[in-house]
Amino acid sequence: MRDDILAAVPSLRAFAISLSGNADRADDLVQETLLRALANIDSFQPGSNLPAWLFTILRNLFRSDYRKRRREVEDAEGNYAKTLKTQPSQNAHLEFEEFRTALEKLPQDQREALILVGASGFSYEDAASICGCAVGTIKSRVNRARSKLAALLYVDGAEDFGPDETVRAVIGGSGG
Repeated sequence: MRDDILAAVPSLRAFAISLSGNADRADDLVQETLLRALANIDSFQPGSNLPAWLFTILRNLFRSDYRKRRREVEDAEGNYAKTLKTQPSQNAHLEFEEFRTALEKLPQDQREALILVGASGFSYEDAASICGCAVGTIKSRVNRARSKLAALLYVDGAEDFGPDETVRAVIGGSGG
């Protein structure tokens, strides 16, 4: 079980980054996910999908924290503004930033579905279980996310891509 949990950490981190848009916040989310999972390991049903269980915990933590943070005043003293830096102008970095910006413009439910199915490799059924919705809903969200992401990135022929191919085409082309 320990090895299976550790094997899921990179995928959990990638999903957390896609949700939060911040590597430090993502690391905190993954750490909290692992702590919650270990504290509630008795509620895990052996033989079921451990990564899906962990992703569900992470997603629920993110949503709870998001609701809490919405009520907070952001950067009242300018601390965040002080951390901003000019990014290097390499094309790969710029393309990846364009992708990340476009991904952030997707509605939360579509972004989650696309990341789970396209980037994390979950089946539609597992993604539906993680998100707590029907398989058809996940398929619809992935399709809408793929179309909108392609439009935001001006990808020609995006209708010929599957959801994972759209994500991989942009990520792969960015060097990131």
